[in-house]
Amino acid sequence: MSRPHPTETDRPAAGDLLQVGTPAYRRANLAMFCGGFATFAMLYATQPMLPLLADLFGAAPATASLTVSAGTAALAAMLIPASLLSDRYGRERVMKLSLALAALISLACAAVTDFAQLLVLRGLLGAVLAGLPAAAMAYLGEEVEPSAQGRAMGLYIAGNALGGMSGRFFAALLADWTSWRVALAALGVLGCIAAVVFWRQLPASRHFRVRSLSPAALAADVRAIVRDEGLPWLFVTAFALMGAFVGLYNYLGFRLGEAPFGLGQSAVGAIFLLYFVGTWSSAWAGQLADRFGRRNVLWIMISVAGAGLALTLAVQLSAILLGVAVFTFGYFGAHATASGWVGRRARERRALAAALYLCSYYLGGSLVGTVSGLAWSMDRWTGVAGVLGLCVAAAFAIALHLRRVPPVPAAAPGALPERG
Repeated sequence: MSRPHPTETDRPAAGDLLQVGTPAYRRANLAMFCGGFATFAMLYATQPMLPLLADLFGAAPATASLTVSAGTAALAAMLIPASLLSDRYGRERVMKLSLALAALISLACAAVTDFAQLLVLRGLLGAVLAGLPAAAMAYLGEEVEPSAQGRAMGLYIAGNALGGMSGRFFAALLADWTSWRVALAALGVLGCIAAVVFWRQLPASRHFRVRSLSPAALAADVRAIVRDEGLPWLFVTAFALMGAFVGLYNYLGFRLGEAPFGLGQSAVGAIFLLYFVGTWSSAWAGQLADRFGRRNVLWIMISVAGAGLALTLAVQLSAILLGVAVFTFGYFGAHATASGWVGRRARERRALAAALYLCSYYLGGSLVGTVSGLAWSMDRWTGVAGVLGLCVAAAFAIALHLRRVPPVPAAAPGALPERG
């Protein structure tokens, strides 16, 4: 039987939460880092190979990009159902099963015989992967002490960044040296290894409380989230930021593969090593948010991303690469800040709020990532940068608005207020 919504007395005492420096805290960070790593490595494995896949299957650039967008769209569609399952059956169980199934599907992608099969499996991959990001933010919010949640979320996002970088780089390298099938198979093996580490290292949930899945309870949760002064704006921020990020990396390979650059598959894949700056910036931004407040960090990180995007309009390769690095730094810092903020504002509704945030996030990646392909066809990189610039400008305006949104007060005597 499902328990009703938890009351304030159900909330764990601060001393029961994972404390910085303890073995359990380090194990949680390792597991979440590996989970984030595998998620992004498998989800975006085909991105550096888009020009290659377009040639092999005779597809247009926008059509080839569906091998990325199909996964992100399916993930977005399944985030809310996955969050509800995690509310009913537990964060730990849903995340473990999600990662294991995704690794097996990733292996199967290497054996397809046509483009349609690849799209179906990539969509299925995104659907099963939804369980991990849908529950991860809620798990960290429930199990980690509030003063360290920004740091823990930053490390999780850092895993996303490193996984995205490594997956794209090694996929491009292996596709150049061997074949795209070997590349996808290798990432499937990588996913299996990450799943084993995740299963063995993740501390058991000690503070999970079953939430009712009745329509009335779900409707009440949705109303509370929508009426919050900050959460809906954070969801729109996620849409805009992820759209700009995916659009930039989707079509960067097409630009740099053309004259006057003429870079090969391996060289284009090496550009994804710039994710290293995102790995560092997300962890650093999480610490800054814990110290200075998210409202004081978010707009700065978005400004940095906008400056980087502007630099990519240059015609010198060195300036373009610098622009991509600066954009990546700002993007991951902003994402770590915004996602952590969602968990703090949503409180006991954090699983559903996280799912709505990530649903918006991945929908932005799917829609803007595909629309950017149309902009590329019409006006090459100038058109792409124009679309992405609108996304960054919208996110910046929202960040300035969020500076005026009052923080959520402490839920109970002695509890920490939301540090916005």
